[in-house]
Amino acid sequence: MEPITSIKEELNEKSGFHIWWRLLRPHTLTASVVPVFVGTMFALTTHQINVWLFLAMLLASILIQSATNMFNEYYDFARGLDNEKSVGIGGTIVRDGISPTTVKRMAFTFFAIAILLGVYICIESSWWIALIGLICMLFGYLYTGGPLPIAYTPFGELFSGFFMGTVIIGISYYIQTSVITSSVIWLSIPIAIFIGGIMMSNNIRDLDGDKENGRKTVAILLGRKNAVRFLGIMFIAAYFLTGLYILSDVLPVWSVIAFLSVIKASDVIRKFRGKTKPLEMMPAMAATGKTNTLYGLLLGISLLVSNFF
Repeated sequence: MEPITSIKEELNEKSGFHIWWRLLRPHTLTASVVPVFVGTMFALTTHQINVWLFLAMLLASILIQSATNMFNEYYDFARGLDNEKSVGIGGTIVRDGISPTTVKRMAFTFFAIAILLGVYICIESSWWIALIGLICMLFGYLYTGGPLPIAYTPFGELFSGFFMGTVIIGISYYIQTSVITSSVIWLSIPIAIFIGGIMMSNNIRDLDGDKENGRKTVAILLGRKNAVRFLGIMFIAAYFLTGLYILSDVLPVWSVIAFLSVIKASDVIRKFRGKTKPLEMMPAMAATGKTNTLYGLLLGISLLVSNFF
């Protein structure tokens, strides 16, 4: 067996604060930041926004995403799926020796803080947000917890894209405007696709290990080469919808700058091609998160700029 120290060196894992930072899986947090930013900037095109509500929603979203990652760390370890050689995890339990119970308690603590923030958001907007928020947290838990984890099925990309993309954008928009329009739902779809793409990239990287452990992800059902092609199709669909929304005035013409992220999206596919080992695919996984970040940042900026021109 390869020594743990060797694996940590290959992954450039450090001790101290970095242990807890890795536990959050920061490369995935773009899936919680981008929807709140885009939803709020879209609200700004027609309404004045409450900055404190925006910040509370942003922090709550990050906490829920971080807790979901912690549950992933805990339950994959508890089911024997992760070991000291696993790539793509925080490694907090299997390589750093942190108690699994500590990780699970931290996840519930993050959920508790998110609930407190949710109470403030509800007081300032609507108590219906409480129900939707609790449903989001439930599915965050069920993503890897429960008797049949969503992450082990072909629906991981769909659920993550819908809840982290469409639902979070919808909430972020609603708490600022008190309405939900068809435009904000349409707007959320490309973001949902990119977030689903992050999950798809993760599953492409982990395909061999997931297959051995009985998972039935889309990547496993399609095979690695076809899964990479499907990821490319997802990107194309997101950019096609963006162009369509610009032409139909759902998005301002300034949103054409979001197409600059195509460079990073094509980089994802290039970095996946011909790779079969998890470590070799880490750059592609990181590039997928950066694609979502760049697209969402540029889209949000375009919505902000449209207010002044």
